[in-house]
Amino acid sequence: MRSESFDFLKSIEETPSVSGYEMPVARLVRKRMEKHADTITTDLHGNVICCLNPKGSPRIMLAGHMDQIGLMINHVTDDGFCYFRNVGGIDATVLPGSRVTVHSKKGPVEGVIGRKPVHLMKPEEKGNAKIELHDLWIDIGASTKADALARVSIADVATYKLGLTKIGDGLIASPGLDNKVGTFVVMEALRLASEMKLKCALYAVATVQEEIGLRGARTSCYGIDPTIGIAVDVTHASDNPGADKKVVGDIRLHGGAVIDLGPNINPVLGELLIDTAKKKKIAHQIAAAPGATGTDANAMQISRAGIAAGLVSIPNRYMHTQVELVSLDDLEACAQLIAETCARIDSKSDFTPM
Repeated sequence: MRSESFDFLKSIEETPSVSGYEMPVARLVRKRMEKHADTITTDLHGNVICCLNPKGSPRIMLAGHMDQIGLMINHVTDDGFCYFRNVGGIDATVLPGSRVTVHSKKGPVEGVIGRKPVHLMKPEEKGNAKIELHDLWIDIGASTKADALARVSIADVATYKLGLTKIGDGLIASPGLDNKVGTFVVMEALRLASEMKLKCALYAVATVQEEIGLRGARTSCYGIDPTIGIAVDVTHASDNPGADKKVVGDIRLHGGAVIDLGPNINPVLGELLIDTAKKKKIAHQIAAAPGATGTDANAMQISRAGIAAGLVSIPNRYMHTQVELVSLDDLEACAQLIAETCARIDSKSDFTPM
């Protein structure tokens, strides 16, 4: 991966963007895309919309959500411990012992998630593997409620301690890869497309609040009113002991872009993505999506009178944990596939299923 692209990827991964609080990453996206997009706008919802060749036809929208799961402080005890609720899908079993950062208006506040030690548990507690969020707390080193509230406030959000790490041969691990890698891919696809002769109008959108209901894709798609929409999100890799290929299919890191097929996907667009991958010799995999995908593609498909929706996915191990893992090669394959596909679309392209 080219160094400037990797630096952009690293910067958004190491910047907080909890659902509803995506502004820090949005600023990075706008700054980076200034030299690649013809226009950049931010709507009232917070979606960042980068457009290339705005007078072209048809309009194509690429969506990669920039929000990440997180925590929100909802109670501070008299002795300064912070209780919290989840923002998005949090697995409570991976939380104990985590290092976290509370993103307060006064600046970042470091903390750890505490739980009663096993040594102090009653026998019946030791045998209970279920962990509830209200059994956990954030310890920021405060000694009193007043001390804690001098540093943080009710409704402040927190993330896992952010940081991107290179692992093995071409892999990266980081919290929040779901789905800031999707944001990276759609912006990288627009960068690549800026070097091509596009006939379409291409909109790359860093969408907000996907983790709490696909909200940003719904509003930005309504505003753009595209004919075609391609979402980019992560999907479960099955090349590890914790995944069952009979459930999620044979999806591998380093296997390339994952092209989803199913009712959420326009069949003409799905086949165009596959044909482009074959003709351009882009590494790719096929995934079955038998219903609504739970991604921005679902929101886009049913916007207004309906659009031709597609989904390109990035294989990801350990989703919604502190150590999500993806391949840099797969990110590049996804961006290349999308750019090359968009370059083949013009005003004569018909995506009506027949």
